[in-house]
Amino acid sequence: MNTPDTNRPDNRFEQRARALYLESVRRIDPATAGRLRAARREALAAPQHAPHHLARWLIPSGACAAIALAALLAWPSAPHPGATVPATAAATVGEADNTLPPDPEQADPNLYQNLDFYGWLAANGSQPATH
Repeated sequence: MNTPDTNRPDNRFEQRARALYLESVRRIDPATAGRLRAARREALAAPQHAPHHLARWLIPSGACAAIALAALLAWPSAPHPGATVPATAAATVGEADNTLPPDPEQADPNLYQNLDFYGWLAANGSQPATH
């Protein structure tokens, strides 16, 4: 059974505080008491603004979206759509320039018959043909 111990310091403090509160309520003037009651009624009648369910998830979901965007932008193997065509063309031209001619022992002897023609073709091959 739980009986209050009146000799404990906590209980004496509570009893003294309650007695002072009740005494101050009895001595308050009626105008101030009326204003206090009206303020209390207004506070109780005002709608309680509970935190919206969406507001609790807005900050964490925004942080996750920012992290995902940063990871997407920092991803090193992401292809760049505008850079694929020129890079392919440049790689093909670069590979053709870097290839070595075949060794004379392995090449077809007919390739070496008209070397002047091949020189002329290399010099004039980039011009469009006119009809």
